[in-house]
Amino acid sequence: MPPKKTTRSSAKSTKHTDADAQQCEGSDDVAQRKTGKRKRSAGVKSDVEKNKDDDAGKAFYSHWLMKSEPESRIENGVDVKFGIEDLKALPNQTGCWDGVRNYQARNFMRDMKEGQEAFFYHSNCKEPGIAGLMKIVKEAYVDHTQFDKKDVHYDASSKADNPKWSMVDVQFERMTKRFIPLTELKKYHLQHKAKGGPLKDMALFTRARLSVQPLTTEEYDFVLSLENEDPI
Repeated sequence: MPPKKTTRSSAKSTKHTDADAQQCEGSDDVAQRKTGKRKRSAGVKSDVEKNKDDDAGKAFYSHWLMKSEPESRIENGVDVKFGIEDLKALPNQTGCWDGVRNYQARNFMRDMKEGQEAFFYHSNCKEPGIAGLMKIVKEAYVDHTQFDKKDVHYDASSKADNPKWSMVDVQFERMTKRFIPLTELKKYHLQHKAKGGPLKDMALFTRARLSVQPLTTEEYDFVLSLENEDPI
């Protein structure tokens, strides 16, 4: 979004209700946010790991789902639209994922490691769902939009010597072979919730309003496999 085409924009209000969130279960107060080559990094660990040193007991993830709005929506005079095609159009198909103003979503971004993969999820639109894949190419650093009074994500309470908000850089990898809609994912979630399966606890449904969500390796692999299957 913003002034520079290397940044990405999104909605800031935690009261925002997504079209996709309305179809999901559960809710977490979070802002809608958004701003890749399909190659799994050798350094990426599988699934959820345990750090045996200082972070014992904390879950670590290596796959993510990140939401962004592909359709125009004006906030404070600025169009916050940023879909996967907008990411593809940036130099080197790379942009910063700015504007996240929810602590849990921010903390997930701070956990991200270079080379990890994420689904680019189209949110707050006519047909929400997974449009493609991207990878993390720069780990968390200070989100400059929190200090820009002209930016829709300006936060007067954040100080330069103790910034509240972070962002990562992402790079487009590829489109999924077919668009994987939320409606289809929800059908699998309900099936797996009733009979067991990898999507039974997927954050897209248990923490629906989070704009940055972790995925287990099982969840990620199952969802990715759907691009080769006929829709249900």
